[in-house]
Amino acid sequence: MELQTVTKEPVEIGETIAEVMDDFEVISSHKSFIEANTIAGNLNEINNRHIIPVFVRENEPVISHGEFIDATMQAASRIFKGEAILCPNIRLSHPIKGRTPEARNKPADALLETEKTLYYERMAFLIEIPSISNEIEGNRLNLTIGGVKSYNLDSLMTRNSDQHFKVFIGFKNLVCTNLCVSTDGFMSDLRVRCIDVLYNSILSLLLEFNAVQMASELQQFQQQTLTERQFALLIGRARMYRHMPDGAKLSIPELGLGDTQINNVCQSYYTDKSFCCNGDGSINLWRLFNLLTGANKSSYIDSFLDRSANAYNLALKLMASLQNKSECWYLN
Repeated sequence: MELQTVTKEPVEIGETIAEVMDDFEVISSHKSFIEANTIAGNLNEINNRHIIPVFVRENEPVISHGEFIDATMQAASRIFKGEAILCPNIRLSHPIKGRTPEARNKPADALLETEKTLYYERMAFLIEIPSISNEIEGNRLNLTIGGVKSYNLDSLMTRNSDQHFKVFIGFKNLVCTNLCVSTDGFMSDLRVRCIDVLYNSILSLLLEFNAVQMASELQQFQQQTLTERQFALLIGRARMYRHMPDGAKLSIPELGLGDTQINNVCQSYYTDKSFCCNGDGSINLWRLFNLLTGANKSSYIDSFLDRSANAYNLALKLMASLQNKSECWYLN
């Protein structure tokens, strides 16, 4: 299917996910899209076994991980009705373990499953729509929707207050599970107090995202190439950026990746089977972008999407510099 945008009016959330599951293909992608400090999760376990945190003063429940995923799946089913939509790939980190009162004096190895309580402070998920896809250098890219929830950003000790969410729509590279996320398809700090507002905010993001434009920009990455010398300058400048005074960074495109990720980029420049450099050391921006997003998989959940969007912005800045033969601090 060709990439296209769909226009529909936001509606209030109504059905549970069970009532719209007929719109989904029950197929799950088992490859990990993020690796650092995370484990795989599933929606059934989250909804039925994990406890739900509350605002302490009122004992009112927060929007749970399961409700966030449900709202996103329902929004996707409405905006992309008739498309193939896969079940979510979920990653969890920072477990908060507890026990029921009657088991408070038991040794840990004697606890029964019914006496244990658990929820995860941080969660990331993505939902693929494989019937809307693109191909670049033999890499298939599926349209993908997802989000991140970190309870550590919420003020749970106060009265009912804003809860923080990150939501995105972009593409996933099936060759390497790298995510392509642009700022136009990313809400980095969505603050809501109820599930209806969260749902309609996700709908608005999906409606406004221009998949055709992003696919075109990704295609253009193939057409611009860095020499070996330019790549070396980029790596050196990237290492410098992390240690520069804040004032000196104001006129420089932001770089979100840390030293660990930059090391991974440098290593993969030589060793990555899909995105390594050419024999003369040159590398096009499509391959470089995938080295950046591949290295980003070692980021933690709470910085993962921000760094993904930042890698895309950096690639756009490099492309503009190469196309216009203009100065770019990372290459000069």
